[in-house]
Amino acid sequence: MRILKAYFCTCAALALLLTDGMTQAVVAQDMPLDDFPALNVERDWPWWRGPYRNGMSPTSASPPVRFGENENLSWKVPVPGRGHSSPIVVGDKVILASADEKKQSHFVVAFDMSTGQQLWQYQVNEGGFPAQNHPKNTEASPTIACDGELLFVTFFHHKQVQLTAIDLAGKERWKVRVGPFNPQKYEYGYAPSPLIYKSMVIVVTEQDGESAIAAFDRGTGKPRWKTPRPKSISFSSPVVANVAGREQLLISGIYNVSSYNPMTGKALWEVDGTTAATCGTMVWNDRFVFASGGYPDAETLAVAADGSGKVIWRNRQKCYEQSMIVVGDYLYALTDGGIMYCWRTEDGKEMWRERLAGPVSASPIFAGGNIYWANETGSIYVFRPNPDQFEMVAENRIGNDNFASPAAVGNKLFLRIGVKEGSSRKEFLYCFEAK
Repeated sequence: MRILKAYFCTCAALALLLTDGMTQAVVAQDMPLDDFPALNVERDWPWWRGPYRNGMSPTSASPPVRFGENENLSWKVPVPGRGHSSPIVVGDKVILASADEKKQSHFVVAFDMSTGQQLWQYQVNEGGFPAQNHPKNTEASPTIACDGELLFVTFFHHKQVQLTAIDLAGKERWKVRVGPFNPQKYEYGYAPSPLIYKSMVIVVTEQDGESAIAAFDRGTGKPRWKTPRPKSISFSSPVVANVAGREQLLISGIYNVSSYNPMTGKALWEVDGTTAATCGTMVWNDRFVFASGGYPDAETLAVAADGSGKVIWRNRQKCYEQSMIVVGDYLYALTDGGIMYCWRTEDGKEMWRERLAGPVSASPIFAGGNIYWANETGSIYVFRPNPDQFEMVAENRIGNDNFASPAAVGNKLFLRIGVKEGSSRKEFLYCFEAK
């Protein structure tokens, strides 16, 4: 393996992987760590989709490829409540959002990364839960974001979305109302994760009522900007990418692929595409952005990110709840029906497809030269990104269901898993470690 050294304060991580005699470039996009001096790209998985916001791990990550109840298990601890919030890792802590639906309680819980011991639990809200939610959603689906000093968490309750800042000792610093949220046509709950960008936290609220994407000051919670969004429910998390020569705030859904200036919220461009509702977070390479959805239609497409409005290619496959991942010059997608696709990013050419098993809600990560991707039934596929053929490394089975996405730090892999015990279901946080 040949590695091109990355200066992680300002640059992308690059790795060259040798696969069956073929050298494949792997690109992790820019992540401005100088804006977050308390974070370390080699140590932390601080928000949704990891340090680079696209599922890519730093080149030093080497989690186990085979794992289970009796293999490479470092620790396993019960998680109070229920949620699809994926684990984040900051310093010596693994942190989750969760909810007790019977008591109508939202909370954040922190565990020791080395031992799994619960360190603290902070209740953010009590009461005001919606009367209805989609059976595949929860009251704690957004993943927490952390700037190294404060945790930012969003919850839907009392007909609003609330953003709360909590320090790493579990003490609340501030709390603000993002905006109204009370969907009527589709009472399917809330899902987008908060996004940290420079000195701001960006949150989206999309419903069949007042909808917006808004930024708040990280230190105080004071509003910085607010941009209206169409009045229709969708579930995708926004993401900032350095693509086509500039930083862009990207989001899909409501029949559009949209780009904004992340400093001001001003619209840069939008292109017709995807469908009414999407859940996955967009991915990108240096020129194009990629989106997929959803409901009621199925479409995956590539769009030029230069503002030209050009759709590069599109097909009729869908990743509704899950995000996709770009590795080198190829886009990998595990569709709702459990079929894995590899498409060439420049023209959408199908390189191969492989039938696995669905349904799928979790998003993938790339770590240690492999892609890790789980379906809802507890199977976690580990495969090498190879455009010539599907190359399975391992298929692992943990618990009974998997909706949250994994986090990889060093030689550790963290998973939030649902396990049936008799007639009841419990959630566990697993830490697997390569020996």
